[in-house]
Amino acid sequence: MSIDLDDTDRAIIRALAEDATTNAGELGRRLDLSQPACWRRIQRLREAGIFRGTRVDLDLDALGFGVSVFLGIKLATKGRVSLEDFERAAAAIPEVQRIEHVLGLYDYRLRVVARDLSDFERVLRRRIMTLPGVGNVEANVLLSEERRPGPL
Repeated sequence: MSIDLDDTDRAIIRALAEDATTNAGELGRRLDLSQPACWRRIQRLREAGIFRGTRVDLDLDALGFGVSVFLGIKLATKGRVSLEDFERAAAAIPEVQRIEHVLGLYDYRLRVVARDLSDFERVLRRRIMTLPGVGNVEANVLLSEERRPGPL
């Protein structure tokens, strides 16, 4: 379902993307809307599928995961191993935070977290390299991350 978004809708989306716990009353005051009008707009956006859920933004460092690594994975045997088998097996690894099927040099891009580099090496050797169909793997260690606002 596609809907036309006005500036107020975009402001609501930006505000909720920043802090999804903001209630309609507070958000309405910021945007010069009544609480019911703001709530109706939020509901319309939700029904249109603009919001896919509410998530908690975890501080991985505070949880003891000081290393994030992006892996480019090229499958060696696409014919014998289905993409679904690879995705299912990768999703079962707790350290794999994100699985992206991509077009280009690699077939998949994974974001993996670990406590430190030796923990990452353990995950790589014992879990990632044993995934069905894994061929070439390229690792890029995340040095820093800046969160950018979305396209609105």
